Amino acid sequence: QVHLVESGGGLVQPGGSLRLSCAISGLPLDNYNMAWFRQARGREREFLAGITWTTATTMYGDSVKGRFTISRDNVKNMMYLQMNSLKPEDTAVYYCRATDLDVRADYWGQGTQVTVSS
Repeated sequence: QVHLVESGGGLVQPGGSLRLSCAISGLPLDNYNMAWFRQARGREREFLAGITWTTATTMYGDSVKGRFTISRDNVKNMMYLQMNSLKPEDTAVYYCRATDLDVRADYWGQGTQVTVSS
């Protein structure tokens, strides 16, 4: 059974940093892509960053490019999102997603709340 569990969210002041983690289990992880999304209240879920599991090729959404960094640890089966220069508009629930490229199935974590406020 596939499990994705996010952690690391919390309250941070504007300009601060957080690192989110996504623990992954139940996946072979040899033909998957991983990604981070977020959803603010009253808004659609937004793509933030993606990474290929085998080659670590990354891509970013325009709203976080230059501020957020996605990475993964193949040994620990973890994915991370380093978030710097946080703004109030970054406040949202953050989700990790795994996409099985063989069967085109998506798996989601339960989300972790990030609140940027003074």
